[in-house]
Amino acid sequence: MHTSDPLHGIEPLSDEAVIAATRDWLEKAVIGLNLCPFAKAVHVKRQIRYVVSHAENEESLLEDLLHELQLLASADPGDIETTLVIHPRVLRDFLDYNDFLDIADAAVEELDLGGVLQVASFHPQYQFADSEPDDMGNFSNRAPYPTLHLLREDSVDKAVAAFPEAGRIYETNIETLRKLGPAGWKALFG
Repeated sequence: MHTSDPLHGIEPLSDEAVIAATRDWLEKAVIGLNLCPFAKAVHVKRQIRYVVSHAENEESLLEDLLHELQLLASADPGDIETTLVIHPRVLRDFLDYNDFLDIADAAVEELDLGGVLQVASFHPQYQFADSEPDDMGNFSNRAPYPTLHLLREDSVDKAVAAFPEAGRIYETNIETLRKLGPAGWKALFG
């Protein structure tokens, strides 16, 4: 039996299916289009923790986020370098999700992890300020499900220092995605 994802109103997928869709996006878009030149190494080394939150409200998602922040902070980077907290049942609306990012940043500070961990954001409806909804530049942060990406700051600093043109990643991504276009993006997953 074929099921679709909860974002499109059909019966929810299993955790395995949510992770598989996220991993497919990571491999085909993030790594395949080189949107993040740092992603391939941690993917190949299997240092990405995939967590599907079953939260159905912001309070439960915050509990899951706090747990995962603490787990990542205490884990050996050789085992877990980064964590993707995928939450398909809550914050499906991008504006609500975007508002929650302030809560996520406050959670990092509440745990005294400022300067240690940071939260990056991915969402199926991601839209940068002052951009149109269909602008291909938005697709650099569009994942199959709302996702909070927990990163180690020292790893980000090392990766940026090792990458000579780290400041140009954003601009390069926009150029890549605009050349790809909507049909090319859709074909990646077709």
